[in-house]
Amino acid sequence: MIVDGRRQTLGRVADALVAAIAVSLPWSTSVTSILIVLWLVALALTLQWPDLRHELATLAGGLPVLLWLMMLVGNLWSDASFWQRLDSLSDYHKLLAIPLLMMQFRRSPHAQRIIIAFLLASVVLLLVSWLPTIFPNLAGLAWRKWPGVPVKDYLTQSGIFQLCAFGLAYGAITAWRHGHPVQASLCGILTLLFVVNIVYLASGRTSLVLMPIFVLLLGFQLFGWRGVVVAFVAGMLLAGIVWSSSNYMRNRLISLITEAQQDPRNVELTSAGLRLEFYRKSLGLVAQAPILGHGTGTIQTRFETLSVGQTGAAGLPTANPHQQTLAIAIQLGITGTAVLWTMWIAHLLLFRGAGAIAWFGLVIVSQNILSSLFNSHLSDFTQGWIYVFGVGVLGGTLLRRRSVRPSSVAFADQQRHLVL
Repeated sequence: MIVDGRRQTLGRVADALVAAIAVSLPWSTSVTSILIVLWLVALALTLQWPDLRHELATLAGGLPVLLWLMMLVGNLWSDASFWQRLDSLSDYHKLLAIPLLMMQFRRSPHAQRIIIAFLLASVVLLLVSWLPTIFPNLAGLAWRKWPGVPVKDYLTQSGIFQLCAFGLAYGAITAWRHGHPVQASLCGILTLLFVVNIVYLASGRTSLVLMPIFVLLLGFQLFGWRGVVVAFVAGMLLAGIVWSSSNYMRNRLISLITEAQQDPRNVELTSAGLRLEFYRKSLGLVAQAPILGHGTGTIQTRFETLSVGQTGAAGLPTANPHQQTLAIAIQLGITGTAVLWTMWIAHLLLFRGAGAIAWFGLVIVSQNILSSLFNSHLSDFTQGWIYVFGVGVLGGTLLRRRSVRPSSVAFADQQRHLVL
């Protein structure tokens, strides 16, 4: 009894630390890292091997570990330096937390607190982001490199705001349908503020490109194919309004086309031009070792070889091709790529069905997959950890609810507790 009591206490501590991590993710990399270590210590003291083994036996929990193991084994045929191999492998350590989180939240009822903690932290970040615009006297604040981005970078911030916007949009619509106009209004106002920040103040072009996809996905999730048609029409109207009223967004998207058309040998280095050059070289490297790849940590070494004697974008080596599939394929070939995409698909299927928890999880997984077409977001710190905690916390909660009650009751429970 004493042991069980201590385990329950430590379990509550572990849940509280996950909530603290959710608060820190939009703000601080160092604080998040410290809290993750503390969470692992607390969780380790409650660990029961049969529960963990059960998670590892599932596709959703086992495939992330398999991908990490492949990165570990990839050291055997890598010719990169020890530190390059270690650095590349460390980008994927976070995948090991997915089965741990699923195990934790199969037995924890506190997923709602994690979602609310993340949303509140993001709302505070949103308000701080708007401060120089609302109060011109604060325009001299040192917002790092980008206006309207007080911490991290514009790509990370707009991605976080996009998650919040579509999570709250779902909450607004479901609250209205269930007769809660005050909650619907609050969620709707916050949704609008997040979207306005993205399209008028600070955004990554990846977030802008993904926006219409999520509008259609939201329509389908709530109303089926009829909702897709309505979402398409509404999205076109809103896109027209935003396009004509936001010089910022219009210039961001137009620059994407002009940058992509530049000669890679041009001395002027642009984001889109660099990416296209990285993709071209990456495909060539994959073709050289298609089955098992070049080994863990070899991306920079291979790019340095290809960059000799080149100028402009063509002469710039990198350790990150800014495309997650290519980053895996260069190191682990089509074998590793198959594991990566099987993992993504397994996590998408985990969040099939109705309800707020399923929707939040679907948005997180979909954003990671789609944004990883233009970035290496699974291996990046903030985006990667958001994916890990999203899949682990929400996935574990869904599996717990599906195992103890019918889906109709689970749906009602989600609506009662998670309409924000």
